[in-house]
Amino acid sequence: MDFKRRLPIPKEIREEMPLSAELAATKETFDAEVAGALTGESGKLLVVVGPCSADREDAVLEYVTRLAKLRESVNDKLVLVPRVYTNKPRTRGTGYKGILHNPDPSRPDDLLEGVKAIRHMHLRVVEESGLFTADEMLYPENYQYLVDLISYTAVGARSTENQEHRLVASGVPVPVGMKNPTGGSLSVMLNSIYAAQQPQTFIYRNWEVETSGNPLAHAVLRGRVGSDGRQHANYHYEHLESLAAAYKEDIFANPAVIVDCNHDNSAKRPLEQMRICNEVLDSVARSKVIARLFRGFMIESYLEDGAQRIGDGIYGKSITDPCLGWEKTSHLIMSLADRL
Repeated sequence: MDFKRRLPIPKEIREEMPLSAELAATKETFDAEVAGALTGESGKLLVVVGPCSADREDAVLEYVTRLAKLRESVNDKLVLVPRVYTNKPRTRGTGYKGILHNPDPSRPDDLLEGVKAIRHMHLRVVEESGLFTADEMLYPENYQYLVDLISYTAVGARSTENQEHRLVASGVPVPVGMKNPTGGSLSVMLNSIYAAQQPQTFIYRNWEVETSGNPLAHAVLRGRVGSDGRQHANYHYEHLESLAAAYKEDIFANPAVIVDCNHDNSAKRPLEQMRICNEVLDSVARSKVIARLFRGFMIESYLEDGAQRIGDGIYGKSITDPCLGWEKTSHLIMSLADRL
């Protein structure tokens, strides 16, 4: 292991690119809207929507600016949180790992510029749209670079069973979505949620820390990969019903599930996300048990449909998983609001 250079600590990056006091006050209201959707108190659905990977600032800003305008039409029914995912887990550990590692996807890793780039992107999104963001907590120690900008955090399928992710999630001040692991185990996901909801003591960034637990840690269903190597959905009526049976109010605070409409649920066919949303809402309408648990969707969406290879240079088109384009996304969001 070669220690190359010291990187700025999160406090230094936050001081270099501060969030204004006015926007910090606004975040309290935004966070309350997200929490109200997850607890069911507001009756609104949470929709975490945006690119698979926030690969370039200009396209992400255009996307989120459009999303903020669309929000004005649906804010009485939906709470929209933009996905600004700056880390990408890789199944085999190589390749593009997100803007944190590769501020320029066509060039080698540069983590010094990366920690600055993730802060700059999230901050500009907040300043220019008024929307606070969602990101994946792939590296728990890096959460502090963005702690004042993020209103929703996801723990991915490859990280849900990891002890550090569970402990850090217990101290995160906003909702944390714990995805089912790639093998699909509901018990692993529920154990992670339980751990994140409990008070914990552990070492974090060279400090001994204590947390009070995160009552807004919740389930995210993203499909699974079977022993046959095939992708299998887990958003259908019977899957939601099974989860509701195991996700007991006397064990968990605020039982809630978000359905991730892409990944293994769609077999990475992004256009299927529209059908999946409608099928889930059909299940909610048919079952009071499911309705008590269901709280919203994750949708992978960008300016252009599909995906491209790194180097193709198509503005607003995903360089990781294929996404739903903006025109279809706006239609989907409006149709979800109409159904509610």
